[in-house]
Amino acid sequence: LPAFLWGAWVELAGRVYPLTYLEDWLREKGGDTTYSGGFVEHYILPVMYPEHLTAHVETCLGIFVLAINILLYGWIIFSGRRKRSRTRNS
Repeated sequence: LPAFLWGAWVELAGRVYPLTYLEDWLREKGGDTTYSGGFVEHYILPVMYPEHLTAHVETCLGIFVLAINILLYGWIIFSGRRKRSRTRNS
C-alpha cells in the first residue's frame, strides 16, 4: 500500500521519480547522455503503447487482460468458498 500511494502521488502530482535524477547523474558520470522526461515515459510507455498499436488492438488487449483477471479472481473466490464449505461440513 505505501508503494502504491507513493507511486500514485508521484504520477498524479506530475513529479519525476527520484531515481530518475540518480540515473541521469550516473549516466553523465559514465559519459553517457541523459534523456528528457521520466523513467516511465522513456522505458515503460514505448513498451505498453508502441507506435504501431492501433485502437482496435489496444481494445482487444484490454478485454483480454480483463477476462484473465475475472477468471483468476473468480477461481480464487470460488475455490476459497468451496474449501470453507468443506470444512464446515466435516
